[in-house]
Amino acid sequence: MDEWVARCSQEIARRAPRELEALVAVSSPSGDRHGAEECASVCAALTPDDADLEHVPCSSPDHADDLIARLRGSGSGRLLLLGHLDTVVAHGAHRALAREGDKLVGSGSVDMKGGVVLSLGVLRALAARPQDYAETALLLVCDEEWRTAPFGHVERFAGFDACLCFEGGARTPEGVEGVVVRRKAAGTLRVRAQGRASHSGSAPDRGRNALLALAAAAQAVAGCHDPSGADHLTAVPTVLHSGDAFNVVPGDGELVSDMRADTSEAFSRVTAAIPDEIGGATLHPEMIRLWPGMDSTEATVGLLAGASAALGQPVAAMRRGGASDASHFASAIPVTVDGLGPRGGAAHNPEEYIVEASLATRAAVALALAQAALSR
Repeated sequence: MDEWVARCSQEIARRAPRELEALVAVSSPSGDRHGAEECASVCAALTPDDADLEHVPCSSPDHADDLIARLRGSGSGRLLLLGHLDTVVAHGAHRALAREGDKLVGSGSVDMKGGVVLSLGVLRALAARPQDYAETALLLVCDEEWRTAPFGHVERFAGFDACLCFEGGARTPEGVEGVVVRRKAAGTLRVRAQGRASHSGSAPDRGRNALLALAAAAQAVAGCHDPSGADHLTAVPTVLHSGDAFNVVPGDGELVSDMRADTSEAFSRVTAAIPDEIGGATLHPEMIRLWPGMDSTEATVGLLAGASAALGQPVAAMRRGGASDASHFASAIPVTVDGLGPRGGAAHNPEEYIVEASLATRAAVALALAQAALSR
């Protein structure tokens, strides 16, 4: 292993549990301004002393500002490090970090505060090598988990040589350290139902049942689910709201469904499958979130080869179904790699964790990729 990679990865891993404890201690569900600001303050304190800090408007209205930390150097390369500070865990269910065997368990630990801690460590390591880059920037956003507005940062970093995103890491089935170079497109479909309310006891047939219409719409969405098909489309109804009282025919409501596919064009099949009306209640589908897919497979071949040489072992290219901000940058920064965070599991669940031993190995992967990106 390259000496710089070995030395700095151990230093990052030494500090990481305490830094992760401080970051996880802040409950920061997506959309909570105070939590995001507190997380940004913790991260700002962990940046190198000579980093320029900038708070920029978040892509989502009414959110706290996103944080950018920049290092200026005397070289020529430009590298973007990327992460997010928001979680899906509500304040009431938040868990502070605790060690359980070989795991560090806590809300947002793997998605993705563990990755944020590693990105900060990589930024500090690069601060000692200003001759290697013209600029290294770390962007931390606070709305990744539930953003429906257009992503607002692509133009700011367009033309950078590489983007490294620190979502949770993984190994291949053979145990090789992997990184993500391909992601599915992601879409959120909302179907509104408009029926007519009526008394469910004295006049049930005068109503137009929005709940039954939405139930049919949910079946239509699920009928499009085809993960083994050409587009690897997944279509999953996830939220249904209809009705306010036990003795009233529901007059309106909405259904939300999550969709993933190799290309966003596949989502049109799901929308087309929604009937116009069921039992007199009309159905109105609309896309409220549409994230692009990402395929950096060919553009990152040389980068992964260089990183493998610095690491002293292979770094494998992997694909993943989950959405990520890396997908937004891939069109403007072809050399985009994701999944550089620590290994863990149970994301979006109370048992969310990272494997503590992976902090050192994944830090080494990230450092090797950063070094390879800046030496291209």
